[in-house]
Amino acid sequence: MSSAILPAELSDQIAQLYSDMENAYDKLAQSLNFSCTGCPDNCCDSYFQHHTYVEWAYLWEGLQALPEEERQFFIKRAQEYVAESDQALAADERPMVMCPINKDGLCALYAHRMMICRLHGVPSSMQKPDGQKMEFPGCFRCQELLAGHDSINHLDRTAMYQRLIEIETKFLGVKRHILPRVKMTLAEMIVKGPPTLEYC
Repeated sequence: MSSAILPAELSDQIAQLYSDMENAYDKLAQSLNFSCTGCPDNCCDSYFQHHTYVEWAYLWEGLQALPEEERQFFIKRAQEYVAESDQALAADERPMVMCPINKDGLCALYAHRMMICRLHGVPSSMQKPDGQKMEFPGCFRCQELLAGHDSINHLDRTAMYQRLIEIETKFLGVKRHILPRVKMTLAEMIVKGPPTLEYC
């Protein structure tokens, strides 16, 4: 199986989507007077799973731009992450393991970090295709900040998810309905290597 290469046009589209996410997040965070500065916790140890081939490919675009030695360092850390997470899951516990690309407290692939990494923290909402609305309260620090507030603004993720799916559809083409669904942590995406689109 050959690795899927993300076309430049789609790479630009996901980069623009990520930029729009950051702007929307920053605008809401400023309106709430919310900041991660000085927080005793680190969201990079949260157990997030991701669901698109295009984000997987974009992550690997960032990894492949690194020097070989640094890339191998992160691959090794990803392998350790997967082993620790599997152990926690086997014990029926939610894993709390530091993200393998967190280096000295910072994301080493900041420009290529995943969608949920960009949106986690502030209160958000989304409307599912069936019309059901889902709401997320934000991280513990944001919840503490907003405790007692009657009306709280939320970051609406709906249009962002729709744009991501549009890019995913362009990337996969007719294979979208054939390929297995993605449900992996960032570490698993690193360990597995760049995505392949030849399962059909």
